[in-house]
Amino acid sequence: MEVLSTNFLLLLPFILLLPLYLLSTLRTRNNGNQYKPNFPPGPPKLPIVGNLHQIGKPNYQTLPHLSKIYGPVMLLQIGSVPTVVISSAKAAEQVMKTHDLHFCNRIQFAGRKRVTYDYLDMTFTHRGEYWREIRKICILELFSMKKVQSFKAVRAEEIDVLMDSISSSSNTSPVNVFEKSSSFTLKTICRVAFGCTASESRNIFDNGRLTKILYEVGMLNGYHASDYFPKVGWIIDRITGIHAKTEKCFHELDDFFQQIIGEHENPKRVKQEEDIIDVLLTIKKDQTSTIHLTDDHIKAIVLNIFLGGVDTSAVTVSWAMLEMVKNPKEMKKFQEEIRHYVGSKGKVEESDLDSFRYLKMVVKETLRLHPGGPFITRESNTHSKIDGYDIYPKTKVLINAWSIGRNPEYWKNPLEFLPERFKDSSIDFVGTQNFDYLPFGGGRRVCPAVNMGIVLTELILANVLYTFDWCLPKGSKMEDLNMKESPGTKYPLELLPIKHIYG
Repeated sequence: MEVLSTNFLLLLPFILLLPLYLLSTLRTRNNGNQYKPNFPPGPPKLPIVGNLHQIGKPNYQTLPHLSKIYGPVMLLQIGSVPTVVISSAKAAEQVMKTHDLHFCNRIQFAGRKRVTYDYLDMTFTHRGEYWREIRKICILELFSMKKVQSFKAVRAEEIDVLMDSISSSSNTSPVNVFEKSSSFTLKTICRVAFGCTASESRNIFDNGRLTKILYEVGMLNGYHASDYFPKVGWIIDRITGIHAKTEKCFHELDDFFQQIIGEHENPKRVKQEEDIIDVLLTIKKDQTSTIHLTDDHIKAIVLNIFLGGVDTSAVTVSWAMLEMVKNPKEMKKFQEEIRHYVGSKGKVEESDLDSFRYLKMVVKETLRLHPGGPFITRESNTHSKIDGYDIYPKTKVLINAWSIGRNPEYWKNPLEFLPERFKDSSIDFVGTQNFDYLPFGGGRRVCPAVNMGIVLTELILANVLYTFDWCLPKGSKMEDLNMKESPGTKYPLELLPIKHIYG
């Protein structure tokens, strides 16, 4: 998902709003303060836009070029917003471990404010009593390993559906790996969140309503002028039409979730298994609970689950498949491990996953090269020092996990796909000790749904590579493979599945 964008840089609105902008940014100078701040170095900036003109797309790939010049802790002025870009493991550790309390707020993007009911969700709400309580609920009731395991049967049913879907194209026509993977994750999460049956989840998915809404929500980030010009950007957002798009998207999302909540509150509803909305509604009705949930809280939390769970796993699967098609020796090792263990049983069961060391190495290596969230976002809440530089309150912080994961200072042959680099490594998926590997962030704001995301990813990869051999479609060449990363878009990886014959 893009954190920054230059698409809205329309010269006319800036010219029209220049007087208002200058008036709104006047500051009263503190004549008694003799301290001279030691700000991080950064490139020269232009009036009004700051360094916005120097940020290309995708920004996590273009910013490292500036970091090579100005250092691993670099200060940019993004419009009127001071933004520090971190591109070293040492500085990332200071932000997410040493001074974690000072940087435990996430950047609150304008594109998320409306659809999260003014940041009632867990991802974007600022640290405080509400955040602590809602995080505790999510970790214990929604994302714990015990809760993830309780939906094992749902994943088993949906993986069978996925395999049948691919089998219908086997040996004859290519399949879009991303679309197949996202179909599996969306249907699975629908059942986990809404408690619907397999046929009901397919109805929700097949009519395209939820898919369309989630895609539109995902595209809202990075297009609001309010993110770069907080005082006057709302005017530009109305001129460009992004405000109207956000409102339309919000009402569609709100209607959908309210319908689901209404069905759950219907006393005649036949409950299959206790789902996520059931858990949250129980807490809502509990008068002794330390947190008082409303329907808006529930909608915001469920939205987090969909946005964080659907595309992330599907994109990781797509990149893993693409890397192994490019590196057939790695694919062969992967398949030999799984097929030797499973034999002719016909499918990989979830209980088998812990036996596959090479599978786990492939997933880790894929996330090193292609992290689901290339930027880890933070906002300072007090004055701190990172690498000796002053970081003042309200400064935005972007930790470039994509760049750190490809840094030759930490990784040998960093651009090569080498799963074996994790063979004897104790590196985990979250940043606790090793801050050169941050696919799910670190510190207090680490992604709480790691368990769910990894299980979904491993289950898809293990089954599709056990059941099928994969190759490029007829007429395609290896050099034609699209390796361009572009968060927020669909990954059109087309591969031909060939049914593997045992015996």
